[in-house]
Amino acid sequence: MKKLVAGADEAIRDIPDDAVIMLGGFGLCGIPENCIEALSRSGIRRLTCISNNAGVDDFGLGVLLKTRQIKKMISSYVGENAEFERQLLCGELEVDLVPQGTLATRIQMAGMGIPAFFTPAGYGTEIAAGKEVRVFDGKPHLMEYALHADFAIVKAWKGDTLGNLVFRKTTRNFSTSMAKAGNITIVEVEHLVQPGQLDPDHIHVPGIYVHRIFQGGDYQRRIERKTVRLTDSKH
Repeated sequence: MKKLVAGADEAIRDIPDDAVIMLGGFGLCGIPENCIEALSRSGIRRLTCISNNAGVDDFGLGVLLKTRQIKKMISSYVGENAEFERQLLCGELEVDLVPQGTLATRIQMAGMGIPAFFTPAGYGTEIAAGKEVRVFDGKPHLMEYALHADFAIVKAWKGDTLGNLVFRKTTRNFSTSMAKAGNITIVEVEHLVQPGQLDPDHIHVPGIYVHRIFQGGDYQRRIERKTVRLTDSKH
């Protein structure tokens, strides 16, 4: 199957309104910038986005929030986005906040074909409402379901035209699991190489999981909050 596509616009061409999509990265690190911009240009509406975070006001998923293309966010951290806060408080955005470890495991279980699992995280809080509880070794656990998506969109450091992927450092986080949890997986890479140029021992996601791949560009490498010195000079 030919997986190489010309660019982001072609890669996201058939994502419909009301789709459920996963977007890799952590904070602003390792996010699929080109695909997010393409989604913004496409005018797709009422998306459910699964992501560790919601970007910032003018970058990352914050771009899609600003254009009102997101109907629901499933995330674990959203503290850097004022527009997200405004839409949430005004009842304009559905939000499902999930403990970070639970979110990561729900995605991982989807990729592994495991439908549900039990975790102690969230027991005794609002997160537990309506969920099955079982006791293991005297400790209550909540049942959580695997989290699937229509499309998984991730960014890798290197990839070959067969879809084999290599990530750098913390950019691996959610992306390696998301790449296995979408019905269709779309990947943008910083460096696109030919088959055989990647060391098999260094591949983090094998190409069997990837449906579309393209060479990205113009990456901004932005930082959410830059700190260069302590605010209190006495310390």
